[in-house]
Amino acid sequence: MRLRFTKMHGLGNDFVVIDGVSQSVSLSPDQLRFLGDRHFGVGCDQILLVEPPTSPDADFRYRIFNADGGEVEQCGNGSRCFVRFVHEKGLSDKRTIRVETANGMIVLQMQVDGTVTVDMGAPRFAPADIPFEAPAEAVTYLLDVAGRTVDINAISMGNPHAVQIVDNVDTAPVATEGPLIEHHPRFPQRVNAGFMQIVNRGEIRLRVFERGAGETLACGTGACAAAVAGIERGLLDREVLVHARGGDLRIRWDGRGQPVMMTGPATTVFDSEIEL
Repeated sequence: MRLRFTKMHGLGNDFVVIDGVSQSVSLSPDQLRFLGDRHFGVGCDQILLVEPPTSPDADFRYRIFNADGGEVEQCGNGSRCFVRFVHEKGLSDKRTIRVETANGMIVLQMQVDGTVTVDMGAPRFAPADIPFEAPAEAVTYLLDVAGRTVDINAISMGNPHAVQIVDNVDTAPVATEGPLIEHHPRFPQRVNAGFMQIVNRGEIRLRVFERGAGETLACGTGACAAAVAGIERGLLDREVLVHARGGDLRIRWDGRGQPVMMTGPATTVFDSEIEL
């Protein structure tokens, strides 16, 4: 099978994006892992599949696969690339697009400056919704990580996140603790591990060890979860500039029950084909 694809990135968080509207696409886990392999395939953090909607209220359906072949619920940086992709491929000329995901509907807005604003929905905190094993909901939880007690916020942004505050993200134990938190037994579906440094009340630095992908240059849902965690703790204002290693995102959250709004860029790298 010869497959057409587009390579894109959001702040260095990179994707293989596939048009499943104009071509029929069915990929096995082995084929997904091949596409994600940076040595033998194309190479990416996630594969994004654009499909026709199954709901009359949606413009498209959006499926996300990590480089390890596993399907996941949400990807913030990928959703911004999604908007640019459907515009550039002539699949839609709408500036506001409603998209089905595995976790429900999201609304994407193309801005006049080329950035994209995504309504990421309201964060969820109940342990069963994350999912996270805890006797009751709390603002923070203590997590044992290889004999060290880590204070985390556990949040769902359509996918699970564990956010901890660190003094300096440059020296944070992302490579060593990230995999341990990702596979921690209290997160039955694994988790994205965020390491947040607070610069001031409107600014943070962030690194994220992503579930199924390892550390990425940026994580959109991780930026949302980190901002929410800081606001919940009373340490951040409602609007936060998030500095990831790949660039900046602006996050706004007005409190419980309100959606998280994420604004940032999306970049097309190249179009190509590959034999599967």
